[in-house]
Amino acid sequence: MSTVFTDPSAVVPTGLVADEFVLRPILATDAQRDHAAVVETTDDLRLWEQSTWPADGFTVEENRVDLVDLEERHRAHRAFTFTVLDPDDTECLGCVYIFPTTAGFLAKCEVIAVADAAWADVDAVVYFWARASRVATGMDERLLAALRAWFSEEWRFDTAVYAASEPFVRQLELIRGTDLALQFELREPDKPAPYLLFG
Repeated sequence: MSTVFTDPSAVVPTGLVADEFVLRPILATDAQRDHAAVVETTDDLRLWEQSTWPADGFTVEENRVDLVDLEERHRAHRAFTFTVLDPDDTECLGCVYIFPTTAGFLAKCEVIAVADAAWADVDAVVYFWARASRVATGMDERLLAALRAWFSEEWRFDTAVYAASEPFVRQLELIRGTDLALQFELREPDKPAPYLLFG
């Protein structure tokens, strides 16, 4: 596991700038923009989460409560969440979540290694989603490519794995279309299908 999760003084990259999008740590003040992206992407996110989130009628204030927690755990180095914004800093285009293998929900999972993969060698587990209207342009594919370079060059993760919910077929096919290989199956106790982790 990377020292960014164990050493509070470790330097954490502040963001990523690409032609099409900018990543920076998410803040509670992003609630309105993030909410708009979440609501637009409800169908995808329910597959991604394997749950009823976001619920019908999900409000900006409910979203703000979620973002307060994400902002706090980012500052505490427990996990890192980055909002994906357009270059003009006006619209949320998605979100990226970076967890250590010791995260509470991961510790409760059954992890099934594929081939010679070793869970102890994993530095970070990465989840991401892109706004529905931007997926149509292939932005999720370009986001994944940018993340892979960023984690290698700036975070210096030896082993980052990328999670895809088995029911979220489009994201699963996106990852399978790269040179990433299946490393683990992750079974959460309250989820009906596994998450597949590629690295």
